[in-house]
This record gives sequence, C-alpha cells and structure tokens, in this order.
Amino acid sequence: EDDTPSPFLRLQAKKKQVEQMQKGLEVKEEDFRERMKVITCQWRDLHAKEAQLKTHMEESGKTLKENDKMRMQALKKAIRERENKMQKESELLRAKGKLEALRNKHQKLCNRMQKYSIFNKYLEDVVKISQFEEIREVISRYKTLVRMHKDLLQSQQRHKEMSEQAKVLLDQYMEEKEAEILQYKNELVQLQLRFDQAQSDILSWETRWADIQNMTAKKIQELGTIKLAILNLFQ
Repeated sequence: EDDTPSPFLRLQAKKKQVEQMQKGLEVKEEDFRERMKVITCQWRDLHAKEAQLKTHMEESGKTLKENDKMRMQALKKAIRERENKMQKESELLRAKGKLEALRNKHQKLCNRMQKYSIFNKYLEDVVKISQFEEIREVISRYKTLVRMHKDLLQSQQRHKEMSEQAKVLLDQYMEEKEAEILQYKNELVQLQLRFDQAQSDILSWETRWADIQNMTAKKIQELGTIKLAILNLFQ
C-alpha cells in the first residue's frame, strides 16, 4: 500500500536489467566476431597479394636478366657493325685511292688525246702500253669504279641508319622497363602500408577484445553478487 516497491518487483527489475546487459554483451560479441571474420579475410587476401607480388618480382628479375642479355647482344651487334663500318670505310678509302689514281690517269689520257688527237698512231701506242686493249675499256673501267663507289656509300648510309634505329628502339625499351619497375615499386610500397595498417588494426581490435573480456568478467562478478544478494533475500 505504500509507495516503496516490493522486493519481488525490485528483483524482477534487476533480473530484467541483467538480461538486457547480457543481450547487449551478446550483440557486442557477435559484432566483434563478424569484424574478426572480415579482418581474417583481409589478412588472407593480403598474404595472397604478397605472394603474388613476390612471384611477380621474381619474374621481373628474370625479365631484367633477359633484358640485360638482349642489351649485351645488341651491344655486341653494334660493335660488330662498327667494326664492319670501319672495315668498309678502310675499303672505301682504298677504293677512293684507286679511283683517284684512275681518274688522274684518265685525265692525263684525255689531255693527251686532246693534245695529240690528230696523231692516231700515238693513241694506238698509248693503248698498247696500257693494260687495256681499247680506249672504251678504260672508260668502262672508270664507270664501274664510280658505280662501286656509289654502292659503298649507300651501304654505309644504310648501316648508319640501322644502327641509329636500333639505338632508338633500345632506349625506348629501357625507358618502358624502368617505368614498369617504378610502378611495381610503388605498388609494393602501397601494399606494405596496407599491411602495416592491418597490423595496427589487429592490435587495436585485440585491445578492445581484452577490454570487453574484462568488462564481461566484471559484469559476471556483479551478476554473481546480485544472485547471492537475491538468495540472501529469499532466505
């Protein structure tokens, strides 16, 4: 009849409060377990990506070795081409010397022919003392040397263009591979940062889990105290 609640109502209120606290703890534990599942999945994905990155780095190392081998082959080829070019230049110089000698000889013959054109017998004597049987053979030999000189110049120009093109292609290839290596390094740094962040998150969640366990132990202790008090009240 008075306003003071009966012991039974207080007991029911306490029991209801304990049940609500228990449900709250269960909800928090379930949420924590879900979060731990997500972190575990992320951890496995991170390990898988790390293994893939390691494999990719090994493949990149093999590719770099192959690139070094190709570069050495290209360098050897360039050296051979330079040696061939020097040999061609030497041959060209010798051919130029022979050509110049033949030009001088031809000019001398032309001057002599102009000077002594009226002396047919003299021209015949000149052909006799030379290595040619007729004058047109001398002219044909001169044209052949000019054509050889032109072919040598064209061959030298082609070798030069091929060497420059190979150098440009090699530079482009090296730039592309350096860009790929830089990209892989950046990805590795990003993965390392994510790995560090994941470790930090795990430590934070472990701390929170310990706090929840401590709080749960306290609540269980309080619940035991309440049960003991209720038992005493009933007694």
